[in-house]
Amino acid sequence: MRSATLIRMALPKPFGVCAAVLLLCLPAAAKVHTVALGAWRKVPYTPPSSNSTPAANEATTLRVRPLVIDGQVKDWTTGDIHEITDRTFVARRAVKLDDALPNETGAHWLWVLGPWLLVDRTTAHISVLHLPDFDPAVSEVVWFRDYAAYCGVNSTGKHLYAVVSQLGVRRPLVAKPLTKWTADDHPTPACAPATWQRQPLQVVFHPANGGALSYQIFGLASALVEGGESPDEQ
Repeated sequence: MRSATLIRMALPKPFGVCAAVLLLCLPAAAKVHTVALGAWRKVPYTPPSSNSTPAANEATTLRVRPLVIDGQVKDWTTGDIHEITDRTFVARRAVKLDDALPNETGAHWLWVLGPWLLVDRTTAHISVLHLPDFDPAVSEVVWFRDYAAYCGVNSTGKHLYAVVSQLGVRRPLVAKPLTKWTADDHPTPACAPATWQRQPLQVVFHPANGGALSYQIFGLASALVEGGESPDEQ
């Protein structure tokens, strides 16, 4: 008992204060997140179409699966994901909307295709991508690296455009008019999926109402800034 008393007396009082301050100054351990995609399920779905034939309006099915962050469902996706980097991927969002009119009672749920999501596995951050001239009912994005190629409808709704967008870049790399666009009378799909070529880097568009058109892309540097990075680290 005496030796313990001597030890306490030998320790200067400022030592305990310094130790407490040191513990408070130590950086907190970064939280480890889990990001996963759940099992597929089929849901009723009516694809957008300008045709009025009964067969075209018959409901079919859409395969969706949940985007799960830390054990909780954060959103729903459809189709394959595309890996951008070793920590970041994109996925097409599937949205469940209430289609009931104001004078109707009860909810009328339907599934529609939504925008693309950018998911960071390290930070578990989900961002909605606002791709230029992207129309969820028209645009079929084909990804290559951090480039997105698709046919889009401009803001006036009167022209179909060939668009190439790069993540992290505000303006599209390519935005060329393909044909006039009428919302009530157009082919479905408006374009076949675009095709990419690596050397030289170029993309070919295949509009339904015209011949194939190719565009060369210049510059290979990625403009995507992931969480925890500064632009100078890219």
